[in-house]
Amino acid sequence: MQSVFDSNAAEYDSWFDKNNYAYQSELEAVRRFIPRPGLGIEIGSGTGRFSTPFNISIGVEPSRAMAKIGDERGITIHNAFAEDLPFCKNHFDFVLMINTICFVEYPIKALSEAYRILIDNGQLIIGILDRETALGRIYDSIKSSHKFYKKAKFYSTEEIMIMLQNNGFREIQTCQTIFLNPESMNEADEVKEGFGEGLFVVINSIK
Repeated sequence: MQSVFDSNAAEYDSWFDKNNYAYQSELEAVRRFIPRPGLGIEIGSGTGRFSTPFNISIGVEPSRAMAKIGDERGITIHNAFAEDLPFCKNHFDFVLMINTICFVEYPIKALSEAYRILIDNGQLIIGILDRETALGRIYDSIKSSHKFYKKAKFYSTEEIMIMLQNNGFREIQTCQTIFLNPESMNEADEVKEGFGEGLFVVINSIK
């Protein structure tokens, strides 16, 4: 899976420019839960498209090509996997994972690692493409022919919530956006509380 992102990092990064309304919608949803101030880290930081708007200067990314672009955006990116983070426990105020868990081989281990590196009452903020929505079902049905999502495993919001609870996280909150095909959007979508309608769901939880 890494090789797909290593070989196509620039193409991946360009999606955010080509689909700027969808990107802005996602940013606004994530913004609902970002604490201020706080020391944050993004796990699966990719090219830094979600780190930089929220002044997150530390990332973890296994794809060196993606990390190179993130480095150019001023992020210190560690070449590592979500299941084995190179940080001490109780270190970060919040952890961001946006469209990452669908690519993680062992999601329970990744959530355990996020829990470990968070301070008490720290936040884990996860963004997913919700499989159990109208758009999510379309994405899931065509992923076998999609360059980046071919090997992804999409989850429902409820599945992620159960994983979080089983890993000790509490006070789970959600919001959602992207109710239209991102490629046909002509303005940013609204952000609503809850889940079940919007393709992109942000799940906030507390250690």
